Amino acid sequence: MYDQARAQQAPDKLRGSTERRATGPEPLLPSDERDRLAQRLQEALNNFPDSPLEALEEAEGIFDEAITQLKTALTERQRALHEGWQDHDPETQSNELRHAMREYREITQRLLRT
Repeated sequence: MYDQARAQQAPDKLRGSTERRATGPEPLLPSDERDRLAQRLQEALNNFPDSPLEALEEAEGIFDEAITQLKTALTERQRALHEGWQDHDPETQSNELRHAMREYREITQRLLRT
């Protein structure tokens, strides 16, 4: 049975006292890719005083690339979550359903905060 009160608890409150949760949610993009995009954006910002139009075009391209990568990552996360609970018997798979609900909640809340 779905436990609404438990599903609304923060994920770290659901774990045992000996189990540790990593600090913060899992990033949507790999750190090397985030670093690469951030470096490119910083370079565009640094070039703005000398070449404002080129710097702006570069920043727009970086933004477009970040959107595309985030859409891909979110689509993959959605697919994996859906496969994890689809066609499961709710009575026998309640842990998997709770996990999927927490994941959906966490990702959606992150999107709404940004």
